[in-house]
Amino acid sequence: MPGRLTVCALGATSYREGLALQDALVHARAAGDTGDWLVYPDHPPVLTAGRSTGADSLLVDRATLERLGVELFEVPRGGDVTWHGPGQLVGYPIVGLDRVGRDLHKYLRLIEEALIRAMARYGIVAARSEGRTGVWVGERKLASIGVAVRRWVGYHGFALNVCPDLAGFSLIHPCGLKGVEMTSMAELLGPAAPTLEEVREVVTQELASQLGFEQVTPAAPETLHALLRDASRAEDIAT
Repeated sequence: MPGRLTVCALGATSYREGLALQDALVHARAAGDTGDWLVYPDHPPVLTAGRSTGADSLLVDRATLERLGVELFEVPRGGDVTWHGPGQLVGYPIVGLDRVGRDLHKYLRLIEEALIRAMARYGIVAARSEGRTGVWVGERKLASIGVAVRRWVGYHGFALNVCPDLAGFSLIHPCGLKGVEMTSMAELLGPAAPTLEEVREVVTQELASQLGFEQVTPAAPETLHALLRDASRAEDIAT
């Protein structure tokens, strides 16, 4: 199914703002007011707990998180708890799942494949791990994936460790997996590691290819916000 993927690098974005933006964009996509998007926010340090989060996945209490300035959000995506922060490439594909036959398992595997192929372009041999979602280098986890679906529009997405401070993961059992070690492109490649912006471009290319998009169009954050404002006004008029 050919089509166009519009890509927007948002820059610094609070997690709360990112949730609100996703919600509005999913609504607009499901209503036919916009097409498919890939949105890249830069989040401050934050923990997000998916639907499968266990009681023992968090290793510190909320008072400690507050002291550290790390917010905790419960979110409707699949998966357990994870950390987001500077140096991590977080991507939210807001995509109609008709293009993958409304097959959520296939969609997850395509995101994994895109990240694996992107890593191969930097000489990193990444792979899947049987029974565990995400992208791995040996037994170390390089990227986490957790998606949600509403009206057959996918949202939430992936987090690839490009050059973050991996100490953030010490607050949790990453993705609920005890004893799992996280890694990053910077740790694997050393001085040869690419910038976040370079990786974003490569990941965009690979994800568009895996999902079958023929066109990739960049958009400024102002364009996205204006689109959502217009869609909201149209809905207010209709009701």
